Amino acid sequence: MAGRDRIIIIKQLLLNEKKVSVADLSQKFSVTEETIRRDLDKLESEGVLTRTYGGAILNVEETVSNIPFYKRAEKNMEAKQAIAITARELLATTNTMYADSSSTVMETMKLLKDRDDLMIVTNSSEALKELLVSNVNVLSTGGELNKRTLSLQGDLTEQAIQHYNVDVALISCKGIDLETGVTDTNEVESRIKRRMIQQANQVVLLVDQSKFDKKAFVHLSEFPQIQHVITDKRPNQEWRNFFKEQGIEVHF
Repeated sequence: MAGRDRIIIIKQLLLNEKKVSVADLSQKFSVTEETIRRDLDKLESEGVLTRTYGGAILNVEETVSNIPFYKRAEKNMEAKQAIAITARELLATTNTMYADSSSTVMETMKLLKDRDDLMIVTNSSEALKELLVSNVNVLSTGGELNKRTLSLQGDLTEQAIQHYNVDVALISCKGIDLETGVTDTNEVESRIKRRMIQQANQVVLLVDQSKFDKKAFVHLSEFPQIQHVITDKRPNQEWRNFFKEQGIEVHF
């Protein structure tokens, strides 16, 4: 077996068992213990594990932080939390809603845990974990798990969304532009968000100031489909005038 393949298997063993021993790996792969130690040294240099006497243990925090969702979640955290606080107030009388798998929407869902009168339908696998211990009612769309974004995707996801009519679709995006509209980076995610928008009575867009006057790759929505925009800071006069013309309520 090639060294690269052996290292891939060792990684998987660490994910499953959380620890490995040099002696066991040496026997499993029919190689010397010195060879295994070199493999573990390489993985330690990558931050995957920490060497221990006779073996190694998984670096759980490092593994989690390497998932793109968690990397996104760490960015502009103060802005996301400010948006979440405002969103909680706006959603006080909402009973049913769609929630996308974005990190900004995730921050809002964390503040809704005590709502036993609220049903959240979401394609976020992270939300299922976060809301496990809460009063809120949660319905998963199902679908194929994207391990990078921690979102459920595919035909099954889109079909499930079409079954439910909700008060609010809570979505985020990667950019808003006066001429282009609301845009995102991923076609699959954008298609799911568009389904959510179609099935909701109102759409609430969560977008921090870094997303203003930005264009992402995929068109997500036109402004007439949006009823509320929640952001972290007061938009400039041009944007405030534009939102007023579009009949969009802006909250910050």
